Amino acid sequence: MQSPSEIALRDFQQALLRNPKDTVAQINCGNLCVELRRYEEAAGYFRRLARIFKTNLDVRNALCYALQEFGNESHAQGRYLTAEACFKEALESQPTNAAYLYNLGNAQRELGKPKEAALHYQKAIQFSPNDADIYNNLGNVQRELGQLDLAIASYKKALDLNPKLHHAKVHLVHQKQHICDWQDLEDDISSIRDWVKNIPEAQVSPFAFLAMPTTTAEEQKLCASNWVSNRYSALIKQADTLNFKHELPRISQKIRIGYLSADFRLHPLAFLISESIELHDRSKFEIFAFSYGINDKSSARARLEKAFDAFYDIRNLSEIDAARKVNTLQIDILVDLTGFTQTSRSGIVAFRPAPINVNWLGFPGTMGMKSDSKPLFDYMLSDNFITPAETVNHYAEQLALLPHCYQSNDRKRPISAQPSRKSCHLPEGVFVYCCFNQSFKITPKFFSVWMRLLNAVPNSVLWLLDSNQWTKENLINQAAKNNIEVERLIFAPRMSIADHLARHVHADLFLDTSPYNAHTTCSDALWMGLPVLTCVGDTFAARVAASLLTAADMPELITYSMQDYESKALHLASYPIELEKIKQKLLATKLTSALFDTNQFTHSLEHIYQSMWQQYLITQASSDNAA
Repeated sequence: MQSPSEIALRDFQQALLRNPKDTVAQINCGNLCVELRRYEEAAGYFRRLARIFKTNLDVRNALCYALQEFGNESHAQGRYLTAEACFKEALESQPTNAAYLYNLGNAQRELGKPKEAALHYQKAIQFSPNDADIYNNLGNVQRELGQLDLAIASYKKALDLNPKLHHAKVHLVHQKQHICDWQDLEDDISSIRDWVKNIPEAQVSPFAFLAMPTTTAEEQKLCASNWVSNRYSALIKQADTLNFKHELPRISQKIRIGYLSADFRLHPLAFLISESIELHDRSKFEIFAFSYGINDKSSARARLEKAFDAFYDIRNLSEIDAARKVNTLQIDILVDLTGFTQTSRSGIVAFRPAPINVNWLGFPGTMGMKSDSKPLFDYMLSDNFITPAETVNHYAEQLALLPHCYQSNDRKRPISAQPSRKSCHLPEGVFVYCCFNQSFKITPKFFSVWMRLLNAVPNSVLWLLDSNQWTKENLINQAAKNNIEVERLIFAPRMSIADHLARHVHADLFLDTSPYNAHTTCSDALWMGLPVLTCVGDTFAARVAASLLTAADMPELITYSMQDYESKALHLASYPIELEKIKQKLLATKLTSALFDTNQFTHSLEHIYQSMWQQYLITQASSDNAA
């Protein structure tokens, strides 16, 4: 049954059919469309009126309002190109409207246009200088542009304007970790932990929270659940109305696996999963890719496109349309390889377009619970070391445990010719401690240990990844406070993965970090025969390196306290023959260890997928019988 507004709209539309130049009917159609939240149609009517009444401010305002609402609606649905076009058109009439500039920046950021977004945020600030949200979002794109100093300044300004803008504080702390600025770190993290526990509406990024020292697995679960409630509640409600169907049985009895990721490109993920994708048993499985990241045209991208049975680029699809695509293809198990990282589109999963959702590899932690106390994901792939039985309550998902290690590995990693020691700026005849982890993983506690090691082993250097200029300056200053000369900190420039792997040969011992271990970085080092010394923590991200070492049959490199970690690092530098034996063992067993047995890993992964699917079929059969 039509509402009075719908009936009135129909009548005015019929009037326009009789007289297309009836401006009163056009005005009424536009207003009624706004009332009915049919903003795109409303914009069409007001756009025609604006061409007729070129100087009429009310018509221009009505058009801008319709465009704004349609743009906001499109943005919420992931239609960022539409939103961008709407706000650009609105700005033609109102070029000083800060809200339009801000929303245009938001759409452009989502479209991967950070420079354009930054420009429009800066223009918005000119007309609305006291808006904390604009400063926060400006900080976000400055961060993405690598302008970390400017990003930190923007977050600070946002907090000056609104001290209760919790997500700006989280961004600020995380970026300070990226530049190894540890001033007030403990107090800041203490505040954020308190927000997670007591202010669920505070938007604390689960990924940033993983890297904050002292956070517990239980707090990380709560943080993820808060995030789901804040970000995905509307999508989850919409999923209930969509009620995607899954038709069974099919002509083909193969299980359809869909892998969802932003990183099917030259990225660490590609160097973990590519070979496993290639090795999937096509007599039992059909393998689909759903890619929403950039196509970098690299050989890694080309290899992955070839590896999948079907490769779908869904960058320009809204989350609901992407979910429809997954459902149309009748995917049985949807595996999210990105999770709550920066490029997350886990909202696609929230629509439940597939019967089974799996959290794996990209986000080293739980993805949390929905408001109905059900997990966003059904399963999380892990292993017995990372998630021992006593920790099961720290994870929202049902744990699906691989027999050796949760991480797959690609044995076809590209490796360049070995560079000279001189080209790596490493002096001859010194012991090389190294850590190629990202800078945000370095904590004051671990850096203090490294400084004590350099003091205890005078003929040694510390080789770190050159992450950014501010990290370099801060770490050099910290080293000076520990009486370590600047020459003993050597920063390795970023380069291709092939060149990076090749230079590992000049390091003697990789010093891991916690609470965020080396993950892909650890596998890279072990593949190159470089021993990795780790200290086991309590959270998922703090136990990955030890899991990798266990699968590589290298338990002698696993420690469980900072004291043992420091003592072992000193001992191995003092007894080079013992360290050399460890290196030789790594190289000798590389191709036979469980860590790099990609065939066996893929077989085990497929067995888990089959178990998940059989359990689903049993549950469905029981449900049908009960009905």
